[in-house]
Amino acid sequence: MSRVLVLGGARSGKSAHAEALLADRADVTYLAASAPAADDAEWGARVAAHRARRPATWTTVETTAPSEMLRPGAVLVDSVTTWVAALMDESGVWSDEPGAAERFERRCDALVEAWTMTPAHVVAVSDEVGLGVVPGTRAGRLFRDALGAVNQRLAGTADEVWFVVAGLPQRLR
Repeated sequence: MSRVLVLGGARSGKSAHAEALLADRADVTYLAASAPAADDAEWGARVAAHRARRPATWTTVETTAPSEMLRPGAVLVDSVTTWVAALMDESGVWSDEPGAAERFERRCDALVEAWTMTPAHVVAVSDEVGLGVVPGTRAGRLFRDALGAVNQRLAGTADEVWFVVAGLPQRLR
């Protein structure tokens, strides 16, 4: 068992690096936190490109259930970024529903707990969103802060942490 976190900006090469870290494994479960949207052809093309890169022996599971990490073998989570966004949607955080913040925190706690408890060799990909300007909207700041907090928690218990810039991976831990 080991936990590897791969961070980077948008289009930095972080997913390709994460996939390369597992290239010699046939028993990989790819946890995709975002399915293609029927009304978004561009997003669908991105999802299709990711699928095309994966070896045929890898199994894909589209989920935001942290318990899916609690499996043997190897797991690739791509990505924590879309996972956190989905948890925010599912929790009702965007609209300040009563209890939404607590529901979201519990879901994040479950994600981090699954990360620390999994018997798998897990590689997780996440965007580093704290390097840019402060988002101009409340929703943008809420997302940036939430993802930053989750990334810190995952990195704090990771065996390895990588940062990918312009396709160049740098090991941080």
